[in-house]
Amino acid sequence: MEELVIVGAGIAGLATAVALKKVGVRAVVLERSEGLRAAGAALTLFPNAWHALDALGISDKLTSIYTPFSKGYVTDVKTKAIQEVRYGASKGSGDEQRAVNRKVLLEVLAEELPPNTIRFSSKLTSIETVMEEGSSICILALEDGTIIKSKVVIGCDGANSKVARWLGLGSPVDSGRSAIRGLAVYPRGHGLNHEFQQFVDVSKRAGFVPLNDKEIYWFFLCKVPPKGADNGGDPNLLLREVVDNLAKDFPPLYLDVVGHSDPSTLTWAPLIFRHPWEVVLGNLTRANITVAGDAMHPMTPDLGQGGGSALEDAVVLGRLIGSSISKLGKLEAHEVGFALERYTRERRWRAATLITASFLSGCVSQNGSSWWMRFLRDVFYKFILGRAFSASRYDCGKLC
Repeated sequence: MEELVIVGAGIAGLATAVALKKVGVRAVVLERSEGLRAAGAALTLFPNAWHALDALGISDKLTSIYTPFSKGYVTDVKTKAIQEVRYGASKGSGDEQRAVNRKVLLEVLAEELPPNTIRFSSKLTSIETVMEEGSSICILALEDGTIIKSKVVIGCDGANSKVARWLGLGSPVDSGRSAIRGLAVYPRGHGLNHEFQQFVDVSKRAGFVPLNDKEIYWFFLCKVPPKGADNGGDPNLLLREVVDNLAKDFPPLYLDVVGHSDPSTLTWAPLIFRHPWEVVLGNLTRANITVAGDAMHPMTPDLGQGGGSALEDAVVLGRLIGSSISKLGKLEAHEVGFALERYTRERRWRAATLITASFLSGCVSQNGSSWWMRFLRDVFYKFILGRAFSASRYDCGKLC
C-alpha cells in the first residue's frame, strides 16, 4: 500500500516527486526501463521552466553549468536571407533561456529524492479502482506480478500513456513531421557565440544552440522519415542521412556541428501532439487518478515548451496536493480528489494554448520558401513569435 504512485520517471514524473517531497508527501515512482531514459539529447528551457525549477529548489544546480542565450538567427537556405530573433531577456536578468542536457536534468531531479523512491524495471500492465471504507483506491498491476494499492496515481508515462488511455484520452496524432536530435561535443571548445541558429528550407528546418563551451544541441526536422528510422533509429545511419542527404545544401557551419555528434545521443522520433480540444474537453482526472507532462499534453517542439510545461505541472500538483494533507501528515483521499480537479482546471487551457501555438509555429517555420511563405515567416518572426514567447514568462507559483 502506497500513499501516492507516479508512473514514469521522465521530467514530469521526477519533478512531481520532488515537488511532493517538498510539501511532505512521499511518492513512489515506477519506471519501466532499467535506468533513467534521456531520449532527445537536450532541451531548451525558457523562463517559465526556470520559475518552476526555482520552486523545486534546483535551478542553481543547472544555471551554474549552462550558458543563457537571448537572441538567435533564422537563415533561409535557398535565399541566404538572415533574420535576427530576440527572445526578450538579457543576460543576468533572471528571465533567461538556456539549453540543458536532458540526462543531466533528470539526474539532478533524481538526486533530490530519497533512496528507493524510483523503482526501475516496473512496467505497468493494468489499472483498476475499488471502494474501500468510502474512498477510492487505485490498484496497479505490474508486469512482474507485483500488485500496488495507492490512494493517488499520477500518470507521467509519456505520450503513449497507459494512464491517459485509462482516463479515456485518445492516442496522440502524427503532425506529419519527424525530428532527428543529437549532441555535438568539442573537447577543446567550439568557439561559437551562445546564440540560437536556425535554418529553414522547403519542408525542412534545422538548428543548433550551445549548451556550454564544449557541447552543442542540434536538431533536424523533416516531413519524410529518414533512412535508418526503420532500423530503430540506428545512429550511424541517421548521421549519414543528415550529412549526405537531408542537409547537404545547408551551411557548412551546421554540417560541422552535426559532424561532431556523439552517436550515442542521436535519436529519431515522429512529432506527435494531442488535439487541444481533447485537453480542454477530455477527462483529465477520475477516481484520484490524473496525468501530467506528455501524458496530458504532448506537443510539437517548435516553441520549446514540452519540458517547461511538464515542470509547471509538477509544481501545481505539489502545491494543490500539499493542501490535502491532514494534521497527522496523511493524504485525505476525498480532499485529494478536489485537489486534482483544481489542478486540471488550472492546466487545461494553458496546455491547449501551448499545443496550438507550437503546432502553428511549426507550420509557418517549415512550409517552404515560396515568396508568400517567406513573407508569412518574416511577419511571424518579427511580430508574432515575440507574443508567442510571452507565454514562456508564465510563473506557475511556489510550493508551501
